[in-house]
Amino acid sequence: MEEKMSITLTNDIQEVAQLAAFVEEACEKAGMDASTTMQMNLAMEEAVVNVMNYAYPTGEKGDIDIEVLIDDKGLTFVIADSGTPFDPTAEKEADTTLAAEDRPIGGLGIFLVRQLMDSISYERKEGKNRLTLGKLKTGN
Repeated sequence: MEEKMSITLTNDIQEVAQLAAFVEEACEKAGMDASTTMQMNLAMEEAVVNVMNYAYPTGEKGDIDIEVLIDDKGLTFVIADSGTPFDPTAEKEADTTLAAEDRPIGGLGIFLVRQLMDSISYERKEGKNRLTLGKLKTGN
């Protein structure tokens, strides 16, 4: 079984509900349990909201294309935008041993995504940022 789904959102935080519905549908088709679906939603929301907030200059509308490949092994999401080049995988790990007030702002989103996903990779291709997030089905 292999299936592809895609959705295009703009960099408008109001569209996060559409993202959640898209992720839930993909997880359901892949046979993920409720706990994994919640984790996927959280990871995808973190990654996509970062793009919504930072990829395009303030006030500029931009598209975010999200594709998911569902197969027997699990899910692979690709988040693509033509905004400012940014590789979240090159960011330093957030130091979670520090007290919250001693930590620099930011970095926790990508830390969270790394914790929740089984694979994460980035490439800049054809003028687009492409962040690929993979989640394996448990038991594989």
